[in-house]
Formats: sequence, C-alpha cells, structure tokens
Amino acid sequence: MPPSAPRVVLAHDWLTGMRGGERVLEELCRLFPEAPLVTLLHVKGSVSPLIEDREIHTSFLDALPGIGRTYRRFLPLMPAAVRALRVPPCDLLISSSHCAIKALRPPPGARHLCYLHTPMRYVWGQAPAYFGPGRADPLTRAAAKLLVPALRRWDAGSNDRVDRFVCNSRHVAGQVRELYGREAGVVHPPVDLSRFHATKRPGAEAPYLMVTAFSPYKGVEVAVDAFRRLGRPLEVVGQGQLYERLRPRFGRDIRALGNLNDAEVTDAYQRCRAFVMPAEEDFGIAALEAQASGRPVIALARGGALETVAPLGEAAAPTGVLYARSEDPVADLVIAVRRFEEHEAAFSPEAARANAERFAPDTFRRGIEAEVEKLL
Repeated sequence: MPPSAPRVVLAHDWLTGMRGGERVLEELCRLFPEAPLVTLLHVKGSVSPLIEDREIHTSFLDALPGIGRTYRRFLPLMPAAVRALRVPPCDLLISSSHCAIKALRPPPGARHLCYLHTPMRYVWGQAPAYFGPGRADPLTRAAAKLLVPALRRWDAGSNDRVDRFVCNSRHVAGQVRELYGREAGVVHPPVDLSRFHATKRPGAEAPYLMVTAFSPYKGVEVAVDAFRRLGRPLEVVGQGQLYERLRPRFGRDIRALGNLNDAEVTDAYQRCRAFVMPAEEDFGIAALEAQASGRPVIALARGGALETVAPLGEAAAPTGVLYARSEDPVADLVIAVRRFEEHEAAFSPEAARANAERFAPDTFRRGIEAEVEKLL
C-alpha cells in the first residue's frame, strides 16, 4: 500500500476451510497485503497460504478442544466471543461476514466496512433448515426456540457498529434492507478465472456435478434423490454436517468425492455435463466457476442465480436452466434436468465463459476500492 493509505484490519467469521467466503477473503488479502486478520477461530492449515501467512488474532473459542469440528454448536457463545475480541489499531476495519463477525466494534476513530455474504443464516431465513424437524434432535430444537429470537435481536442490534454494508448480490442487499433497515452497496464476489478454462463439452455419459458444503440448506439431499430417480450420474464435491447422514444414498452412479484440492476441483468442472445448484444461494461462486469452465448450470431460480446465470428462453446466449420450486423439490429438479437435456445444443462453452468473465477479480477489487473511498 502507498504511505498515505489507511491502516486496515480484516475480519472473517472463522477459518476452517476454503469456500466461497474464503475466496473473497483471499482477494481482500491481496488488496490489503499488510492487514492483520481477526477471526473467531482458526484451524491451522485449513485455508490458503495467502491467508495463513498473515498475522491472525483469534477469540477464546479457538482454545476449545475440537472446536474446528464443532464450532456451530457454540453459536450461543459467539456474541460473547466477538465482544471479547480486540481489533488492532487501524483506520479501517473490513469484515467479511456471514455470521457474527460483523458485530465487531472498531477501535475509536476507525470506520467499519462490512462485506456481507448473508445475514446470519442460522437465525434468519435458513433457521428451519438447521433446526426444523428431522434436522436436529429434540433437545437442540427446544434450545433453538429460546436462543434464535435472542440471537436475532443481538444480530439486528449490533448493526450500529457497521458504518457501511456492501453485499455480494442484490438479493442480499434486499435482505439487509428488509431485516436491518439499512441500504447497502453491491460488489459481486470474484471468480479466479485463471484456474479455469472453457473446454469442449463432454458426451451424454458425463456426470453432473455439485460443489458445495453438506449444509442443511444446500439441497444435497434433493440432488441425490433427483439423480437417483433420473438414473443419471452425479458427483458431489465437499463435506459437512449431512455427509454421514447421506452416505448410504451414494453408490456407483451417485458419488461423494469429499474435499478436493483446487486442481482436482478444476478437473471435476471440466469433465461434468452440467453444474447443479438446487438451493437458494446468496450468490453462488461455484456456479460461476462452472461457467468459467464452459459448463452450463441448472439452478433454482432464486437468490444469486438470478444475477449469475443467463437463463434458457430469455437470454440470447443462455448459460443455464433456471427453474421454480414447488412443494416437491425433487420432482422440480428432475423436470429441470430433462429440460436441459432437451435443449443441450443451445449451450456453448464460449457463452458460459464470457458470462463468468463479468465477475473477474479486477472488477471486485475496483468495487471494494470505490466503496472504501466512499466511506473514508
């Protein structure tokens, strides 16, 4: 940074693996290479060297045994953990938040820019996916009945610590307006286009693909059941809470690949027939990574997909099929896949790649620099 640049501190909820939020954090680290990082907990070696190599400050949660596997159970303690965190002296705090870290109090005189991936999903829109019948044991559901309203009040009440919100999509900016009564800027997340190349489409025998956490709201169950019904091959990259529960449903055609390194994920995109996203995503970086690899997307017509996929039947150069959700989400996805296969010739690798290029890292960095300039 030039000598006149503000002193910056970065913050992120937790460091336990490389997902979409951590890809955003990587770009923030590139933009502010000297900035220390504040986080609730850090599983050493779980994120990229670019993140690992900086000065990292953690909360008391980081000292709990096994916290890297069980941190979601400590959601009720996160407000206290955030309160106890001390932000190093700075002029600007930039938080990358999807849970609690946006509630950090900046040092006196410092400004706080929050890049919000989503409002605290565990207590707002996705609470039923985490704590509904069949999703949690009776004791957890009973505790959630008491804790969720309190956490909602805390989450909404802590927003006065943020001077400006910037969201990853217009969808999330709308949630900020509805839940917090605040206006927000929009800077779409970056896609590392250098990792991906648009290759020739594979044949009809190629597998479909999901790259996702096995979280309750991600729709992995829906995809597995739909592709079993279709008799089509599906590969799922990732792990998470529902992995063990879904393990019996996997087999020769429906395969769980676990966590893969970047090169292996790139290969999975290139050999897939299409990418599948059957859940409402706040943005959905993986769907753009698939398009950067020249692959079309089959996605639920909600959330970030409305901003990242050029839909069949509307766009001159479509990059995917968007479908509505009814009371039978498995049947909805089955119909969408059949529609894709019926019109597969309409999708070209070149169109998919061109659409993904709208979300290049340079565009993200310029957007963040403009938001910092506005705030300071």
